[in-house]
Amino acid sequence: MPLHRLTAITVGVPDVEATAAYYTDFGLTPLGGNRFATSDGGEQFRLAHSNQRKLLEIGVGVDDSDDLDRIQRQLAALDLTSELTGDTLTAVEPIAGFKAVVSIADRIAQEPVPATPYNGPGRIDRAGRAPGIEREGRVKPHKLGHVVIGSTDQAATQKFFSDGIGFKISDTVPSLAAFMRCSTDHHNVLVQQAPVNFLHHTSWQVDDIDEIGRGAMAMLEDNPERHIWGLGRHHIGSNFFWYLKDPAGNFSEYYSDIDCIVDDALWKPGVWEGAKSLFNWGPPPPPSFLMPEDLAAMMTGSHSSE
Repeated sequence: MPLHRLTAITVGVPDVEATAAYYTDFGLTPLGGNRFATSDGGEQFRLAHSNQRKLLEIGVGVDDSDDLDRIQRQLAALDLTSELTGDTLTAVEPIAGFKAVVSIADRIAQEPVPATPYNGPGRIDRAGRAPGIEREGRVKPHKLGHVVIGSTDQAATQKFFSDGIGFKISDTVPSLAAFMRCSTDHHNVLVQQAPVNFLHHTSWQVDDIDEIGRGAMAMLEDNPERHIWGLGRHHIGSNFFWYLKDPAGNFSEYYSDIDCIVDDALWKPGVWEGAKSLFNWGPPPPPSFLMPEDLAAMMTGSHSSE
């Protein structure tokens, strides 16, 4: 598909210094100026000051100028203005007001990570100790996988991404959420209905379930209050997950083994309801995951750095 990746996101938070320290612990590489990189995606995360936590900007990569021209026409058909300058197109999402930046960008080329051998009934693929328990050092996310956005008008924000920018819909939860992709990953943006516009979480790819566990345990060793939900496996998207919370209240997810859609003809979008829309196995999600504790304050405008 002409869209091929998330490039970078900018998140506004009240305490930039504390939040920057969190994402350094999380395994992102500081670049200076509150910018961070992943091992495969380059610079993918930026922090800026704002009175309330919010998504300020989301970037999408395309192959060439023809893609930019097409997206500009699609946005115009929705009566949305955009600005095309060189190899970058910018537009403002009409509900939450964040900026979408579509730019010509290199595709992410990931070196294959050798699959970890697992033993099973009647099958000895691994002799000796499991390599996962012998790993050392901090977990380093490979790339930004997806962003989950709460919108007071889910349908309108979904339309901005699908009809305007060109994301494809992978799965839906009726009247609640749409899982959309701009790459071969099952989803890169999830838009969900919410009482206030906000950033729910960012999700970061690691090698496997062992790296999810190692990363989360390291984050919780001195800060157990960071835990939100995990370990588990989602049903929609199939990925393993563990969610943590940054100082601003945004959730961040380590994930691995997500569904990939390499041929649209071989994928039929599903419609899901109930528990299957949240997880296949693992502990049930806490109320604070479904409805973050600071949403009421955000609705009244009282959540700030003061």
